[in-house]
Amino acid sequence: QQGNVWRVGLFHVGLDHVPPAFEGMREGLKALGFEEGRNISFDFRNLADMQAARATAGEFVRDKVDLIVAFENQPIQAAKDATRDIPIIMLNLSDAVADGFIQSLPHPGGNITGFTGSGEMPAKELELLKDFMPSLKRPLLLFADDDPASLRWLGHARKAARALRLQPVERQAIRAEDVVHVFARLKPGEVDSVFICSPHLRLEFHALILEHALSLRVPLVGYRAGWVERGALFSYSPDFRAVGRLDMARQAAKILQGVKPANLPVEQISQLELVVNKKTATALGIKIPNSILVRATKVIE
Repeated sequence: QQGNVWRVGLFHVGLDHVPPAFEGMREGLKALGFEEGRNISFDFRNLADMQAARATAGEFVRDKVDLIVAFENQPIQAAKDATRDIPIIMLNLSDAVADGFIQSLPHPGGNITGFTGSGEMPAKELELLKDFMPSLKRPLLLFADDDPASLRWLGHARKAARALRLQPVERQAIRAEDVVHVFARLKPGEVDSVFICSPHLRLEFHALILEHALSLRVPLVGYRAGWVERGALFSYSPDFRAVGRLDMARQAAKILQGVKPANLPVEQISQLELVVNKKTATALGIKIPNSILVRATKVIE
């Protein structure tokens, strides 16, 4: 702590949105007595790519911030590579153990703790898409082979597709121009939905993929509520603002008060919300089953 003000560096890769967990975390820390302008400062960076993430992680280390908060895999990796001393809180939605960020959930080891999702979420989301669309046959599976989590997600999606008797159409994309190229080469009727099998693509190019899916008049599975509000068919994901406000703020407060990250188990996010865009479904000619509507946390009319 310098000058009686805790300094927190936070970063995220993906310019088309600000992670809602960030605002939630600020609210939660304020409720716990950490108030901007009095005893805490936040340096938040929304970044374009991994190169920028590595540069930012280096800046945080040189500035000797008291805590680094990394939203998703690329910033987590950049922070992990940059320091073994400064505490790091991560928000990881794939699988923090499989991604190599921690040793185990109860005993993370090192200087990283935080929150992680389930590696099998893509399979559950694809099963839900089939519930929405019993006629589903040819989902477009977008993946990125430079993203290790993507290849695991693709494996889970393939397994679910076999069980659901689907005929997935797999296409790879890494950059924005790859996404545009994939959609430009699709033949009419070649796919009947879009499913993103990559944390990298979900975070960096969700808006672009949504735009192209809607232009094809096929539904997209969104990865959080904000994208459903913008036109995706549904999302089955955490309430990220609540995760930031209730959970990340709690862990940050403990660390700032002296608890070491190695002594804070990584928590798996288990509270999920089903958000449905009925307006999008109607526009695409999809009749949402009542069994889905009664399960939904929120329905956008």
